[in-house]
Amino acid sequence: MNRKLALTIVLLSLVSILAACAGQAAATGSTQAPATSPAQPTPAVAATTTPQTQPVPPATTAPKPAGPIKAKEITASVSNDTVSIPVKVVQDNWNNHFLVNAPSGSMGFMAYVLDNVIYVRASICPPCRGKTYTLDGNTLVCDVCATTFNAKTGIGIAGACVNYPKASVPYTVADGNVIMKVNDLATAYQNTLKSGLP
Repeated sequence: MNRKLALTIVLLSLVSILAACAGQAAATGSTQAPATSPAQPTPAVAATTTPQTQPVPPATTAPKPAGPIKAKEITASVSNDTVSIPVKVVQDNWNNHFLVNAPSGSMGFMAYVLDNVIYVRASICPPCRGKTYTLDGNTLVCDVCATTFNAKTGIGIAGACVNYPKASVPYTVADGNVIMKVNDLATAYQNTLKSGLP
């Protein structure tokens, strides 16, 4: 009887010890999760500033006119292989057209402000031979055939010349000027003369 009682006490002790160990392991597991790196906040994706589209320097833009904005003719400065136009002129006019002479003839370009960004694109509509565009909200409208293009991408939306997207021109801003390379201007112009994207 004493032996049976002793065995029962030992068994009960073992069960109690095992239960206590299991409880402690469970408690420890809940308070000490595996080490992980602290959660990092997802950074907001910054607007990409490419040579084609750069934020307009602040505090010099004239008030935006209401309604569609016709292109204003401006004169670009050419020095060797560099072409420049003043940022302030682009900003004040909102929508500009300028010419660059090349061995093959005169090439037209547009420089306009949209959502505080300057865009420079080739300005030619090959089928209708349109050369200027009106900035109407987020669209460019050919002044000859009324084909519309997305002003941010240059891609055609609707109209007779929709298959001739307006290629962008890489540029930099320095000393208050939008500065472009003649070769980049010529490439954009040639790409715009072809149907489809380059």
